[in-house]
Amino acid sequence: MKTKSKIIKPIIIFGIILVLIFAIAFIIRNSKKSENLDNQTFTVRKETFENVIEISGNISAAESQTLQAVGEGVVQKVFVKEGDFVKKGQVILELDAEEQKYNLAKHEYSMEQTRINGAQRELELMEHQRQVLQTKVTDRMVTAYFDGIIVQLSVSEGDVVEAKDEVGIIINRDYMTADVEIVENDVHKLKKGQSVKFTFPAYEDLEVTGYVESFPAVGRITSRGATVVDAVVKIDNPPKEILPNFSFTGEIEITPPKNYLIVERSAIGQKMGKSFAEKILKDGSVQTVDVNIEPYGFDFVNIISGLQEGDVLKNQGGGLKSGRLRGSSSKGSASGSKQGSGNNRSGGMPAGSPPPGGRP
Repeated sequence: MKTKSKIIKPIIIFGIILVLIFAIAFIIRNSKKSENLDNQTFTVRKETFENVIEISGNISAAESQTLQAVGEGVVQKVFVKEGDFVKKGQVILELDAEEQKYNLAKHEYSMEQTRINGAQRELELMEHQRQVLQTKVTDRMVTAYFDGIIVQLSVSEGDVVEAKDEVGIIINRDYMTADVEIVENDVHKLKKGQSVKFTFPAYEDLEVTGYVESFPAVGRITSRGATVVDAVVKIDNPPKEILPNFSFTGEIEITPPKNYLIVERSAIGQKMGKSFAEKILKDGSVQTVDVNIEPYGFDFVNIISGLQEGDVLKNQGGGLKSGRLRGSSSKGSASGSKQGSGNNRSGGMPAGSPPPGGRP
């Protein structure tokens, strides 16, 4: 019995020592943690809230015409070169048309004979046939359908072409458009005429401004099962560097960007119902200033008055005497769906945290 008592006593003493060691370590750790919190500082900074819908796609010219030969033959004349500006109806090139012209002249001679000796009905039928032959002569010429620029021309005089051969391209660069997908969650924000900022990978430093041209009153279900609305965005008088089919990313501006002056909630204390902050001055001294604030997300506040960008503030979260601010943030969240190609972006604001006033 004495032997067992001798064994138990050291174990109890050892256990007590362990408990004391852990208790001391816990106290020291909490003391250091409290000291670290007291020494923690926060910097007032400016943040911009951007309420936009992000888009992407490929830009297209206002009009585009692929030049094609109507029939086979030899290219007799080419009247333009790449880069030339052409007017609507201007002849671009001409195929040999001797056979067609001969058939037309022969038919017109026959019509003259018929006017002298033939019946009126026969003359009317011959006039219809003359128009058909005239069209065959005209078809030997390739003409421009609109005012534009020759951006591609792949034939020369003497070349032989087949019917439907593509020999060049004309585009109208007065404006450019693109079809973009807007996810259904963002459609209610969309309005005709809203400003659009385009960025092109080919010229990353070139920012081009356009606008929302139109969008339908009906959605479309994509192959991946998402519901979208196909909006048309437009650029008037696009820069010469931007070519048709260039890819782009862009932002449809829902509301103008708004600047906020923000800081962590822990930098703001409350005393007698008023908010205050302790500003650390350049000489190391501390100045207590009254501030006017409002919630900005869950962990930040928007400073309305009392502080400016760059001010360094002491942490108020660790001291009981400061009465840490515990106000709740406004409900709602920035819309930010990234389904499809459109989404709402909100500057550098903490994820899921709306600016004052809730959802934009």
